[in-house]
Amino acid sequence: MHKQLIFLVILTSLLSFTVNAKKVTGYLPNHSFSDHIVTPETHLGFELGERHIRHDQLVRYMEKVASQSERVQLTDIGFTQEMRRQILVTISSPENLKKLPTLLAQKNKGDTSGDPIVVWLGYSVHGDEISGANASLAVAYHLAASQDKSIDEMLADTIIVLEPSLNPDGMDRFTTWVNTHRGTAPNADPNHIEHHQDWRTGRTNHFGFDLNRDWLLLSQKESRNRISYFHQYQPHVLGDFHEMGANSTFFFQPGIPTRTHPLTPKRNTELTQLLATFHSAALDAENRLYYSQESFDDFYYGKGSTYPDINGGIGILFEQASSRGYQQQSINGLLTFEYGVKNQVLTSLSTINGAWKNKETFRKYRAKFYNDAMKAAENEKINGYLISEANDSQRLTHFLEKLALHQIDIYPLTEDFRAGKKTYKKASSFYVPLAQKQYRVIQALFSQGTNFQDNTFYDVSGWTMPLAMDIDFIPLARTRGLDVAKTTWQPQNVEVEMPDKSAYAYAFEWHHMYSAKLLNKLLTLGVKARVATKKFSSIINGQTHNFKAGTIVIPAGIQTGTQWRDQVAKYSQSTGIEIFNIATGLTIEGIDLGSRSMHALTPVKPLLVGGKGSSQYEAAELRYYLDDMLNIPLTVVEQARLPRLNFASYSHIFLVDGNYNALSKKTVERLKRWLSNGGTIFAQKRAAKWLADKEILQVKLVDKEEINALFSIDGLRYQDKERLSARKRIAGAIFQSELDLSHPLTYGFSNDTLPMFKNSTLIMDTVDTAFNIVAKHTPTPLLSGYTDKNLVNKIARSPALVAHNVGRGRVIATPNVFAFRGYWLGSARLLSNSLFFAKAFSASAN
Repeated sequence: MHKQLIFLVILTSLLSFTVNAKKVTGYLPNHSFSDHIVTPETHLGFELGERHIRHDQLVRYMEKVASQSERVQLTDIGFTQEMRRQILVTISSPENLKKLPTLLAQKNKGDTSGDPIVVWLGYSVHGDEISGANASLAVAYHLAASQDKSIDEMLADTIIVLEPSLNPDGMDRFTTWVNTHRGTAPNADPNHIEHHQDWRTGRTNHFGFDLNRDWLLLSQKESRNRISYFHQYQPHVLGDFHEMGANSTFFFQPGIPTRTHPLTPKRNTELTQLLATFHSAALDAENRLYYSQESFDDFYYGKGSTYPDINGGIGILFEQASSRGYQQQSINGLLTFEYGVKNQVLTSLSTINGAWKNKETFRKYRAKFYNDAMKAAENEKINGYLISEANDSQRLTHFLEKLALHQIDIYPLTEDFRAGKKTYKKASSFYVPLAQKQYRVIQALFSQGTNFQDNTFYDVSGWTMPLAMDIDFIPLARTRGLDVAKTTWQPQNVEVEMPDKSAYAYAFEWHHMYSAKLLNKLLTLGVKARVATKKFSSIINGQTHNFKAGTIVIPAGIQTGTQWRDQVAKYSQSTGIEIFNIATGLTIEGIDLGSRSMHALTPVKPLLVGGKGSSQYEAAELRYYLDDMLNIPLTVVEQARLPRLNFASYSHIFLVDGNYNALSKKTVERLKRWLSNGGTIFAQKRAAKWLADKEILQVKLVDKEEINALFSIDGLRYQDKERLSARKRIAGAIFQSELDLSHPLTYGFSNDTLPMFKNSTLIMDTVDTAFNIVAKHTPTPLLSGYTDKNLVNKIARSPALVAHNVGRGRVIATPNVFAFRGYWLGSARLLSNSLFFAKAFSASAN
């Protein structure tokens, strides 16, 4: 009896785990499968739907299948920030795989009628939408092991590319969370901790970026690793598999037709609808609920389901209701993980089947897409774009590299070119012609549309890349006199001369993208530096060189130790920043090197307030810019830990958008004392509003009632509710600002205008003194994207960046976002300026 009791307990425990799991064949059509290909459950030791797999388990299974099947090839495409492998699994007939390099090379020369069609299936770009990654195991097994004749026929004409996990770091963060908090007995209560992740969710990658917004921007390593392979394979169809709220069902595109970007051909939507008939048939056969032509949109090209739309393919978004764990009660009944996995499998196979059965249609579409692109380019009123950045070659190179990753041809100028009243120097200017294969990608990156058929946006409406990176660009209607190189631009290594070891002082200019990286490294090593708060001129190599305010000066006479010159040389080389040798402290014009206008700089130790209540996305952007790009350590402390924190250990505190009302009165008072004693606070969006409410920031803001009063509701009906809501929202648009170039926070900027990104209706109304306004929006500020004219008029002339004293400290604030999605390198420089030059200015709050 005792042994029987133990057996029953064990059996009951096993049943509680496996009640919603299935063998792989339970997810697949009724085919005969080869015994030579290992099943997922045999390899893993558990069935699909029983547990959330880890990324290493997923990779090992794909490796095993590739080793057992002639139909499968595994390719490593790079590593994530946390050193997890990114892989592609290519599946086709053995004959196609043997000649894959040749087939891909032929595709780069143009579609051939006999080429196999390419279907790319990408899973779980949001790591906590993990049913897709689990489904990839079943799809790979099916294609590798099925002995059905239809599979052989399909693979002869089709190359299938599986990206089993687009976000390995986020996937494992989520898997660890769920597996940590699951119980022995399944818990379907939506309030259970298993279904509610911590502040850093598995949705995002290591730094906290949404990788499904990065296909166009390419700020993150995972996206850059993938993009060259995408362009090698040139998929005709791409499936992008996601999850949504538990109370939904299943969504597949097309979505709302009017919310498609005008650069996408109408035929794209028609072909998406053609494939939708295959998805509906697969789901109908199993009586599964779904919907289409609602919600979402195909406007922003930075998503996995939209980037193919400007690259000759058809991108399709799939959204499965998420159990966000193993099971969860929903309005449709008990939603299990297994159920979601099967929906993803069904629509993966329907995508492949629909593409294969219409292969000639998709081949012809792709060929016509690029023929039409060349015709459209010829009919444009402009021939191309001239781009230039005379001061910061590092930021310019960063921009050019992004264009090149998108397979855009860029040509260096071989002679100076005059357009209007400006001469574009050949050393810092480049031409991007429209008449090339990537015409639509170029227009997507450079265009500045502000009026659209449907003004309701799921994501941002403006993302013009040269504006984001503060790169000068103009459309050229005429190219007479424009001399460009015959070969396209290629990145080159930049070498700088070693500094003179006997110089009286060294100097480097602040306009370089990595100037803050160099300065921080030197200050951390104990090198003493000054920032010139006024301009000066010195003789450099026999010539007069004019140094602007913001130049960093390193006098030899105040240094200690014996290695400091070597350190300056080493890190100027690694950052690619030129060091100027200054022979005397007496300048030929402007302040001398011993002037009190040479402001002493000190090492910085910034802190970012994170945790529940703070935007994980804006925190990620700040962390990525300071930590990854500038190598400045950034301490992240959750709001809940602030009461126990010694603020005196930190020089700066960064507050991103969020809700800070949970901070106690005592904590706020401690923060105020730290600030008055010499600290610096930088705040953006609602954090700025919170500071104003606490009377720390002396700014008045436009309240919600004022925003509502801008919009009349007379004559509106219930059906107008969504449209009105869209008018009151700024999903993401670009606005022009005017800089006070005399202010230390604008050191390094050469133009007095700067594009800024805005994705909220937070508007600063008035500031007590003009000297506190570092930047303000221009009278006609909208540059790109949609914003209702009432809001545009309210934003016009309003402050965009303010800064003032609080005792011996400083507070700096903006209603905008300065480092949005890791590619806003123009305004991001205001963050590094706030780090190093906050004490270089003094402005009373009243």
